[in-house]
Amino acid sequence: MQQRGEGETMERSLSMELVRVTEAAALAAARWMGRGKKDEADEAATSAMRDVFDTVPMKGTVVIGEGEMDEAPMLYIGEKLGNGYGPRVDVAVDPLEGTNIVASGGWNALAVVAVADHGNLLHAPDMYMDKIAVGPEAVGMIDINAPIIDNLKAVAKAKNKDIEDVVAIILNRPRHERIIAELREAGARIKLINDGDVAAAINTAFDHTGVDILFGSGGAPEGVLAAVALKCLGGEIQGKLLPQNDAELERCKKMGIDVNRVLRMEDLVKGDDAIFAATGVTDGELLRGVQFKGAYGETHSVVMRAKSGTVRFIEGRHSLKKKPNLVIK
Repeated sequence: MQQRGEGETMERSLSMELVRVTEAAALAAARWMGRGKKDEADEAATSAMRDVFDTVPMKGTVVIGEGEMDEAPMLYIGEKLGNGYGPRVDVAVDPLEGTNIVASGGWNALAVVAVADHGNLLHAPDMYMDKIAVGPEAVGMIDINAPIIDNLKAVAKAKNKDIEDVVAIILNRPRHERIIAELREAGARIKLINDGDVAAAINTAFDHTGVDILFGSGGAPEGVLAAVALKCLGGEIQGKLLPQNDAELERCKKMGIDVNRVLRMEDLVKGDDAIFAATGVTDGELLRGVQFKGAYGETHSVVMRAKSGTVRFIEGRHSLKKKPNLVIK
């Protein structure tokens, strides 16, 4: 295989390679659905994802993810991915977005990965991030620092709706009680979710999901993953890092990150060459979950590329006889 130059941009073929990565993670994690063992599901997804990454023609580095180097088996920040050939890229990854979802057999668990040219993804610690996200119709009309009611009015106007018809999605957490109260006072409809805010943010860009706007805080890696997807879809996300202690604040300072600054699309993912791929682990509004049919498994994935604006939904059929590592003894 011919080694490519350091500065080469990503190829179209990389899109399908990334789908292979998320498919493998989803197939491994789905075996644990409803079994109450979120750590085992996460470890299975991570191991499967890492194995396939080793075959992908790229020189990748994890710049934001849910693991640190001393927290194996997570894909840790700074880990090198790929076979050492092909484009040099930044990687944001969540082998299993929704570990609790899989453990309980709930909705919208995903295996997710995003890549962009080297230096183009936000390099930040794994911590909380405050977020607001919308689909293409409301781009440029939201402000994470504005009151909830102002953002609801902006989205309602952009989508030619009354506020009472707007659906806001938010993680069901005690920290969001004030936001939920303001949404109810405004008369908006609310979709409370227990986990999975990557899927929630992406759903704002697909009309058939019925979701108009995302509010609230979740993981920073999930914020970057959602930003890549929304860049591909023409949507928008804004974020603010929320360090919870002095150690997290110090890490931000060492990385040159101003925690008081609003992170906009170009801060989260620069340029126009980025790829997002996700495979459903459990059923959701956008993707079906893995189904096992005896000798084979079926997957449902989406892959998007910002440069072309292409969105592909992919159905996969995978022989389980050739993948004994996916079977739990």
